[in-house]
Order: sequence, then C-alpha cells, then structure tokens
Amino acid sequence: MAIEWILAFLALGCFAGVMAGLLGIGGGGIMVPLLTSIFLAQGIAPEAVVHLALGTSMATIVMTSLSSMRAHHARGGVIWPVVKAMAPGVIVGTFAATFVAARISSLYLAGFFALFMGYVAFTMLRAKTPTAGGKTAGNVELAAAGAGIGAVSALVSIGGGSLTVPYLSWRSIEIKKAIGTSAAVGLPISIAGTAGYLLNSQSGAELPLTVGLVYVPAVLLMSAASFICAPLGAKLAHKLPVATLKRLFGILLLLLSLKMLASLLAH
Repeated sequence: MAIEWILAFLALGCFAGVMAGLLGIGGGGIMVPLLTSIFLAQGIAPEAVVHLALGTSMATIVMTSLSSMRAHHARGGVIWPVVKAMAPGVIVGTFAATFVAARISSLYLAGFFALFMGYVAFTMLRAKTPTAGGKTAGNVELAAAGAGIGAVSALVSIGGGSLTVPYLSWRSIEIKKAIGTSAAVGLPISIAGTAGYLLNSQSGAELPLTVGLVYVPAVLLMSAASFICAPLGAKLAHKLPVATLKRLFGILLLLLSLKMLASLLAH
C-alpha cells in the first residue's frame, strides 16, 4: 500500500476517534463517505465503493464499541437485561441487512445513507432531549426494536446510538442509562455487521487483503488510530463548547453524505 493511503487511513481513524471521544458519536457517519472517496481514488469500481466502505467502517467500529461498552459498564451505566432482550433481534437484523446491502446499488445505498445522515443532522441541530413515553418495553418489543435498529445500522454502518438512545429514552429509561445501554448494544451490532460483510462480496471491490467487503489494512490502521485518539477527544470535551460542536458536526455529516452522493453520480 502506498504511503499516502496509509496516512489517509490513519488520519481518518484519528479524526473518527477524536469525534467519538468528544461528542460520543460513532465514526460511521464520517468513515463511510470519506472511505468512499479514498476507494474511488484507489480505482475501485463505483458500483462497489459504498459496499466496501460500509463493510470496512463496520469492522473498524468493533474496537470502538468494545471500548465504549467497557467504559459505560465501569460507571454502572448499562442496563444488561435490556441489552440481553435486544441482542437476538439486533444480531439477526444486522446480519440479514448486510445481505440486503450487498444486493443494492451503490447509488441507492448512498441515497439512503444521505437521508439517514440528514435525520441525524436534524436531531443534532434540534438538540432536544428525547421525551419519555410513559411505560417500559417488554422483551418481545425490545427484540423487535433491536431487529429494526440493527437493520438500519447495517445499511449505514453505525453502532446504532442515534436510534437506540431515543428509543430507550422514549421507553422511560433515564438518558445516561440509555446512552450506556446503547453503547453495549453497539457491540453485537458491529460484530454481526462485520460477520455479514465478511461473508458478502461485490464485483469490482478487489483490493489486496480484502475479505468479502472488508478491506483489512484500512481496518487495522483506522482501529489503531481511533483507539489512540479517542481519549484526546474525551479530554477536549471538558474544554470545548460541545453543544455548538455537535451542531457543526451534524452539518458536516450531511455535507459529507451529499458529497458522496455527488461523487457517485459523477461516475
């Protein structure tokens, strides 16, 4: 791999790690559009770039999810019975959706990604705390919600926090516990999503050391960089105006998504 690509993957991992530590936001919204640009520049076929970006991003999220889950568990912020109830649905929904993603064109995937990031940007700009729905959810509902959250997460390569936190808050779980529980739910999402993307393939996504739809060198470089840089983001969170940065980050996510869509249309 040329040195410029090594540096690009390291920089992307570092940026994603800092943002995760600073704003508590997973890196999929950043990694997918930027990986798409990198893969296009590396000569990957336009009809395969988004698939490869989704799979590579999802595999990178595994380490971040594990680290986040451990941190929230150490603070007593995870409601494990809720995680246990959601996990079967999450695993099935996420894993199955990777097979759907592999059969959708890059352009449609990019369009769905841009729409979803538009929703994420809107919630960040709105900056409103989710309201409680007045009753707790049963295990069947939690499993069904997990399946839906997992499916969407696989299609946009996220750990599910932007869906899980509002859902759990709506089901009368206190916001800090909702965030911690969501972080724990993110681990089975990332593992099941990675497994699914490893088992799928796409014509034109051939790079050395690619397994299925996961580009292994990028995963290793970005995982290492994000692991090292996440604590820096956490330190900056105590010194910077996080609420303002969150709004700006929401706009950035939307712009990156639209740029990805435009790049594919141009090809």
